[in-house]
Amino acid sequence: MELSTYYPIWDSLSADQQNLLRRTAVRRQVPKGTMIHSGSMDCAGMLLIQSGQLRGYILSEEGRQVTVYRLFDREICILSASCILRSIQFEIFIQAEKDTVLWAIPPEVFDQLMTQSAPAANYTREIMEARLSDVMWLVEQVMWRSMDSRVAAFLLEESSIEGTNLLKITHETIANHLGTHREVVTRMLRYFQAEGLINMSRGVVELVDAQKLRSIVK
Repeated sequence: MELSTYYPIWDSLSADQQNLLRRTAVRRQVPKGTMIHSGSMDCAGMLLIQSGQLRGYILSEEGRQVTVYRLFDREICILSASCILRSIQFEIFIQAEKDTVLWAIPPEVFDQLMTQSAPAANYTREIMEARLSDVMWLVEQVMWRSMDSRVAAFLLEESSIEGTNLLKITHETIANHLGTHREVVTRMLRYFQAEGLINMSRGVVELVDAQKLRSIVK
């Protein structure tokens, strides 16, 4: 499929702007685990996801990861162009959680679009507002929700994303998403297992009682 299929405001761009994107956008196949953007020293440009899954996260001073947002098919990542988004004051890291196919629009082209196209600028602002909402939601979770609620919410979200109650995921991965220590996650999962909410085996967490997990989240 062509780039025009994945950029929602394509029809609002001029013919010259559309041709510019056709010439400069690069279609990439990114294997699972690939680091696409590594903080403010990097600038991958704007990313349009054709298929796959990306994860945006930040690092604490101690080096712990915490997931800020996740992106899926047909979604757009603009924080990967943080070098031209002067209002961004934090380091964002972006990694492929699954094998991903995406279109990368160079930062200078993205900057030109925002300068010359009102629809592009407005759409960029909408995405930035959504990412700000993600950050505020994360702060709320960390400050006001207990760890059992956060772990339960993550397991339910992961089950919804993967379409199965059998999750192939490690305790370390869960800890990285939630910005905590692996040992904390392990203790919480053991508690859930003792209560009959999940079953665990090496590298696998099976949701046994999703309804009770939801009651923990509330």
